Amino acid sequence: MTWLDKTREIMAPDRVWPFLTPEVPATLDVSKNVILYVEGLSVAFDGFKALNDLNLYVDDGELRCLIGANGAGKTTLMDVITGKTQCDSGDVYFGQTINLLQRSEPEIAQLGIGRKFQKPTVFEAQSVFSNLELSIKASKGIWYNLRANLSGEQRDRIDFVLELIGLKAQHSMLAGALSHGQKQWLEIGMLLVADPKLLLIDEPVAGMTPQETERTAELLTSLAGDHTVIVVEHDMEFVRSIARKVTVLHQGSVLAEGTMDEVQNNADVIEVYLGSEL
Repeated sequence: MTWLDKTREIMAPDRVWPFLTPEVPATLDVSKNVILYVEGLSVAFDGFKALNDLNLYVDDGELRCLIGANGAGKTTLMDVITGKTQCDSGDVYFGQTINLLQRSEPEIAQLGIGRKFQKPTVFEAQSVFSNLELSIKASKGIWYNLRANLSGEQRDRIDFVLELIGLKAQHSMLAGALSHGQKQWLEIGMLLVADPKLLLIDEPVAGMTPQETERTAELLTSLAGDHTVIVVEHDMEFVRSIARKVTVLHQGSVLAEGTMDEVQNNADVIEVYLGSEL
């Protein structure tokens, strides 16, 4: 695959990067300490209810894990939050006043909601530093970013993120030469340089070594507080290592919510997932 082909893949319609989007002025109101409100959300595909009257509330600065079998509605929920999929009914608010259902994908990205897909997608022919440089949030748009020199504040932000994701020593290395886990961290870093308020992370440890999984757990837990992080993951040991609160989805609705111990001992969860990895 050529660099141009790779660029086209990264810029595909299902991947929205804040640095490609117009500025969307909005004030995020988290005075009630809740950053995400999902109420009565339903989505059907050809008669199949992917989401069924789902209610979810996520606190500002929280690290929340979403678990559930395939088809439980996890991906569809993230698709609706990020504007990729339209719902049939319900409400999704970012803070008290921002109605996400009235915003486009680029607008939602610019509001401060970043999404990382399961497969890491980075500019492999560019250095680690260049990947982060391309992702710096700037109101003047992508062409300004490609032409202009970085400001001191932007360089400081990249240095901070490099330290955070553990790739400072690899800053000049081509992204394609990184390990699978390092590519995952780099893509998280590409979101972090834009300083998002909410991060949606899909199966971050799939295919990782035990050491990379442990480092990823440290990274995600360190982000909570300054950012709100929602993690979708099937690795239950990993979820246990990072989760403060877990939401279990089943057939498009919330089945149970609480600590990992609470959901694993929940009678409804046991009945539905008896014999599974949950």
